[in-house]
Amino acid sequence: MSTSPSTPPSTPPYPIGTPGTPWGAAEKAAWLARQKPQRSYAEEVLAPLMAKLPAQAELFQYGRLDYGRLGLGSYPLYAVRSRAWKADRPVVLVTGGVHGYETSGVHGALQWLTHEFDRHAEAAFNLLLLPCISPWGYETVNRWNPDALDPNRQFKQDSPAAESALAMACVAACGGRVDLHVDLHETTDTDNSEFGPAKAARDGVAFDWHAIPDGFYLVADTERPVPEFQRALIAAVRRVTHIAAPDAQGRIIGEPLQQAGVINYAKRALGLCGGMTDARFVTTTEVYPDSPTASPAECNQAQMATITAALDYLRRA
Repeated sequence: MSTSPSTPPSTPPYPIGTPGTPWGAAEKAAWLARQKPQRSYAEEVLAPLMAKLPAQAELFQYGRLDYGRLGLGSYPLYAVRSRAWKADRPVVLVTGGVHGYETSGVHGALQWLTHEFDRHAEAAFNLLLLPCISPWGYETVNRWNPDALDPNRQFKQDSPAAESALAMACVAACGGRVDLHVDLHETTDTDNSEFGPAKAARDGVAFDWHAIPDGFYLVADTERPVPEFQRALIAAVRRVTHIAAPDAQGRIIGEPLQQAGVINYAKRALGLCGGMTDARFVTTTEVYPDSPTASPAECNQAQMATITAALDYLRRA
């Protein structure tokens, strides 16, 4: 079903830098000069947040990204939390747009806020939603921030990525305790055509190519895999869209399949967003928006279905 080739294609060297030599300041500046806004964070993310919130939701600004030193603008960062936050309730964290180019992570979060937030906030949970952690990446359809850093490898102490540091500070300011964390992502064809080659060029290494799977899958935490939890989410999403199959080696993006539609990553060791809390239940969604059989609406629905299924599981746990 996958439209991605099963063997690495022959690709020219990345147009910036010298193969085998890590980038310096000049190469990073050349890369940044190539990045242009393609859509509006203010219109597509902030405007819906400001227009009308669910009754149980409270909008607040948790920081501002200021890239004036690079000749760029600044971006206010907003989160949504339960208006009636109660100390005895489980805390649920939903994050989107850590990689700004992964569109359904942002819009799936916003749609879930509109359609599902009140029901779950009223029922049993303290909810905290950060719908777009990397707004510059959203506008430029980019995996990195302007410093050529991947925010999803920088969730760690003394993080050099402001996107990651401010998100962690927001969670800490809301009490720090988290029982469930759902981090919304996509795996796209551009991971092989642009973002993977750029990373290899930046680091002065060979590009580690993997076939892009056609379909939805989850990334569990190696330290907290909770297979029954992941299985419940896959069952829910299967009713919305198709689940990715492993490659001929039984892997998805190079990682061994743990069960249908699930692989594991060591999230804390890698500095991933999904590793920033001690939540009992944690998962990262991976939607494939380039599938010939999945529409943007379907991708958003898969993200929403995952969040709702995760909350249903937590309620029963």
